[in-house]
Amino acid sequence: MLIRLTAIALAASLAAAGAARPAKVTFHKDVLPILQERCQGCHRPGEVAPMSFLTYADVRPWAKAMREAVLIRKMPPWSADRKYGKFLNDPSLSQKQIDTLAAWADGGAPEGDRKDAPQPVEWLAGWNIGKPDVILEMPQEFHVPASGTIEYQHIIMPTGFTEDKWIERAEVRVGNRAVVHHVIGYIREPGSAWLRGARPGEPFVPDDWSRGGQVVLPADLVAGFAPGLPPTILPEGKAYLVKAGSDMVVQMHYTAIGKPATDRTRIGLTFAKKPPQERVAALAVHNARFTIPAGAPNYRVDSRVTLDAPLTLLAMMPHMHYRGRAFEVRAVLPSGESKILLKVPRYDFNWQLTYALEQPVQLPKGARLECTAYFDNSANNRFNPDPLKPVGWGDQTWQEMMIGWLTVAFDAGGKPSGLVREKNAAPTEE
Repeated sequence: MLIRLTAIALAASLAAAGAARPAKVTFHKDVLPILQERCQGCHRPGEVAPMSFLTYADVRPWAKAMREAVLIRKMPPWSADRKYGKFLNDPSLSQKQIDTLAAWADGGAPEGDRKDAPQPVEWLAGWNIGKPDVILEMPQEFHVPASGTIEYQHIIMPTGFTEDKWIERAEVRVGNRAVVHHVIGYIREPGSAWLRGARPGEPFVPDDWSRGGQVVLPADLVAGFAPGLPPTILPEGKAYLVKAGSDMVVQMHYTAIGKPATDRTRIGLTFAKKPPQERVAALAVHNARFTIPAGAPNYRVDSRVTLDAPLTLLAMMPHMHYRGRAFEVRAVLPSGESKILLKVPRYDFNWQLTYALEQPVQLPKGARLECTAYFDNSANNRFNPDPLKPVGWGDQTWQEMMIGWLTVAFDAGGKPSGLVREKNAAPTEE
């Protein structure tokens, strides 16, 4: 009897253990839904990621690398400190999703039954904003030399608009990602003196970006490309204004790759279906008057603007180069109350991320928007081009920039030029 009872107890124990053991994690049932939700936006042919994650055959060779990347939260890329603000476009995986991907790799990355797979996402080839209403394209290929420094090229593309247009979506489609570091599309209104005399369609290097020793950046930035930068998709009721007869001024940053190459980039624009309640602009809260000493490990540079009109802050994008270490954006109300809106403790130049606020911030006239950047010009920074030299503002990546690009909305009848008055603070070292 004792033997029989022991056998029964052992069988019950084994059955309970089997019931508690988690089901085998397979690609089609467990992994693919996560990839569709969080990864395939970049990991598919023609997009910024270097490998595709559409099929089992695509993903299987990357199982171990994926496991490591998600466990240390390197992927999906996201640098904001979660203690400060919530963001609409946060692609971060949940702990359950991380555990699932890790368990799949640890279990030998099995494929499972294809019948368990969700329906494939119908990605639109070529555009992430849907079919654009108008496409502006470089009129000819730009020939990138095999070596040497390539100054920022600018190309003026007439929009051909015969009436004012409101733009709610914009996307840059790079012709050759291997040689294009970034693209910025600005709007130049008719009659503007900016870059006057330049011939449309012909690449050129401008010489009038500065005024009184300070760099002047236009507010009508409507489209951009950089690693990690999403297309422009504005909330309903908000749009960029492009006046009749305006030009698109496109800034192209090319990098030589050791062999000759060509590029022909396009920009797609989608019109708002009805006039918006608010106009959108990009504020460049920047400071170009700094010199980071050689070897400085944590050099601080500040910038700020004071509002001359009420506005709504929609999104923030820090921009520095290889020495960029950390970035912070704050709002200071007229009462003196200060609030951190964004903190990026570990800035990564390889991922130029935009942080779109889940709840836009309403700011009154007289409020300040402040940015603080920290730079590592020491030998401990493995990306540092030369820790033995001081560095200041410059276009090339071995130089530096300090910009807080802030996307703001304001009354549709207002003008970007009336939003702020500049008052950039002097840099200090910590």
